[in-house]
Amino acid sequence: MTTRDVVFPAGRQALYERNRYSPAVRSNGLLFVSGQVGSRPDGSPEPELKAQVRLAFENLNAVLAAADCSFDDVVDVTVFIVNPEERFETIWEVVPEYWGQAPFPNITCVGVTWLYGFQFEIKVIAKLPTA
Repeated sequence: MTTRDVVFPAGRQALYERNRYSPAVRSNGLLFVSGQVGSRPDGSPEPELKAQVRLAFENLNAVLAAADCSFDDVVDVTVFIVNPEERFETIWEVVPEYWGQAPFPNITCVGVTWLYGFQFEIKVIAKLPTA
């Protein structure tokens, strides 16, 4: 059995171990990042939507940095939004703060009914830097 090459951001390993998943796995030159939400250090949701989206991106950036990547290395994005008809425009007011410049990664937006108390989740695939 192959051992997974797991990436943990600083200070959050206990949260991932408690919930039994890896924040990111390196494989074949790519970094597959689990969905990141606007969770505080204890795992609870940030209540205000824009602050929750910012925190989700900060949590994502911490995982990327732990693998020596940045959002510029991201090639594929999937976002999950609870009640997107109501929240999409508010969320997209925050996204440009983190999205960078063109050319942008591709994206799939999925409307969902439940995210464990969160309103927004982002998962990505990034190209690992070559050594």
